[in-house]
Amino acid sequence: MTELNAERARTAIVEHTRRLAESAAEAGPDAAVPTAPGWTITALVEHVGQTQHWVSEIIERRVTEPAQLPTQMAVLPTDPGEWQAWLSQSAQRVADACSDEALDAPVFNPAADGRSGTRFWMSSMLNEAVVHGFDAANAAGRPADIDADIAAALISNHLALLTSPTWEMQRSESAHAIRGTGQTLQWLATDTADGAGAWFVERRPDGATYHHGAGQADVTVTGPARSLLLTLTRRIPLNDHKAIGISVDGDADLAQHWLDNTAHVSG
Repeated sequence: MTELNAERARTAIVEHTRRLAESAAEAGPDAAVPTAPGWTITALVEHVGQTQHWVSEIIERRVTEPAQLPTQMAVLPTDPGEWQAWLSQSAQRVADACSDEALDAPVFNPAADGRSGTRFWMSSMLNEAVVHGFDAANAAGRPADIDADIAAALISNHLALLTSPTWEMQRSESAHAIRGTGQTLQWLATDTADGAGAWFVERRPDGATYHHGAGQADVTVTGPARSLLLTLTRRIPLNDHKAIGISVDGDADLAQHWLDNTAHVSG
């Protein structure tokens, strides 16, 4: 699995949350978020800040069992003028919680995918900051840059969740929909180094699997890592591939079926 250096991940969480806060301030609290249907900027800011505080407590307390998970959520300030400071605090708190000392400490990992709990949560919080940062930027009409190494790490995290031992418990309909009889998909990034930008997915009767590497696939989606990430997380439609520098070779319906059935739980 492609993972970022921990310091790089911590810095990116803080930086992308800062960008999200700036975009939210520009868009305004009542602005709709087109890439997260039904959400306003207020809901997005509340979700990100609350999730960062919630995860921080899990790691700080070294929670190891679901029954121990926090039940109280942080309160969004009523004054939107305070949101940037609130998000800065929540982002820094989660970055501090994911300290080197905590990386391999016993912490609950809901994916049960072999990663330590802290490493799981660190990747999840980076995903929140980056993907919802794109949502906020889109709502504000601002550009949203995502470095290739960050996008690649988040693609790996995304596929790890979808093929994890507990995905069926979290989203049984998704887990069943992406089973198959050997159909294969691959995602190839054009801007990553050292072969880190190749993901090969096989849909098997007992569940989908993925590994790094390229091969002969029923459909291959190729493009910049940022574009692949935003397509996989359903922020940019696959049929807009020409506009974002993506090419689709092979069974495009197979790729679209995968995207239609792989939304994360939290949107």
